[in-house]
Order: sequence, then structure tokens, then C-alpha cells
Amino acid sequence: MEDNFASTPTSTVTAYVDPSCPFAWITSRWLLEVARIRPITLRFDVMSLAVINEHRELEPWYRAFNDRAWGPARVCTAAAAHHGPEALARLYPALGRRIHDGGNKDFDVVIPAALTEAGLPTELADAAYRSDVDPQMRASTARAQQLVGADLGTPTIVIDNVAFFGPVLSSIPRGEEALRVFDGVRLLAGCRVFSELKRARTDDLSFA
Repeated sequence: MEDNFASTPTSTVTAYVDPSCPFAWITSRWLLEVARIRPITLRFDVMSLAVINEHRELEPWYRAFNDRAWGPARVCTAAAAHHGPEALARLYPALGRRIHDGGNKDFDVVIPAALTEAGLPTELADAAYRSDVDPQMRASTARAQQLVGADLGTPTIVIDNVAFFGPVLSSIPRGEEALRVFDGVRLLAGCRVFSELKRARTDDLSFA
């Protein structure tokens, strides 16, 4: 597909994600679609929902979700710490395809399989049950919150050093639509007085 925005300067994009978050997964797939069509520098970092919601009062189902979210986020943090950001860029999609596309929430099965696909040592799976990587995970989460605001979460995106929460999408924009969304959010992010644009979500989530 030809990029109708080929003259647009290359952007550096950081996506702060939690591997358990379906909205972060959809947003990451949109960014990879943009990267397929247009040359952008795309990297991933961990923004842990478990850390963000650690001391908040939550509905029981969401507390259970957050308590389980420690494991995959810890493994992603350990992979990046020991093998660099490129390892996280391989591991995060391998986890997301299993957790979200495949609907497999058995992390004891998902994590070793994703590590193998990403070419990483399966021993990293042990990090899911260890707290020694938590300081690094808290630090990356704090970086994201400092950029976007303490009351916001994942997905947090940084484009050309400007951070914002979202976009929250119910499905993955493709082709020209992906580029239009990218240029739209970059334009809004560049407006320093802009803070929020939101509407009710009516569609079911689609990872296709």
C-alpha cells in the first residue's frame, strides 16, 4: 500500500503497555500497522496495571484481574532488563497473540510458550512469581505516569516526546485508516492546551 503521507517526518514512538491489557494490545497492533506502512521508530516499555491499581479499591473481578497481571508484566520487565528492549519487542507480541487473540489466560502455559517464540530463555518465566524485578517495573510505570499523569494508565503513547493516554480502540485500524488515526492523534498531542477527547464505547473488542 502506498503511503499518502510519505512526506510526513519520521516519528519516534514509545508505547507503554501491560501484556494483560486488551486495550493496550489493540493499540499496539495499530502502531505496528502504522510501522508497516510508514517508517517510524517504535519501541515498547512496561506500564503495569498491577502497580497502578495496587492500593486502589476495585470491584472484585477487576482486583482479580490486576492480581494476575503481575506475572506477565514481571516477565516482560525481566526480559527487557536482561536482554534489552529488542527482547521485549519480540516477547510482548508473542504474549499478546496467546492472551488476547487466542484467549488463553493460563499464564503458566502462555509465558513459557511466548518466551520460546521470542527466542528467550524459558527460565525467565520464573520472574512471574518473583518480586526482585518489581523495582524496575515500578520505575518504568512511574516514568509513564510522570509523562501522562498519575491518574491515567495503559496504553500510554509517547510520540516525538509528547505523551498521552490512548487512543483506546475497540478494533485495529488498518491501512490508510491507521495512518489517519496516527496523524490525528499526533496533531492533537502536539497541541499543548488539548487534554481530552472521549465517547462511549459501543462495539465489542475485536483483535482481528
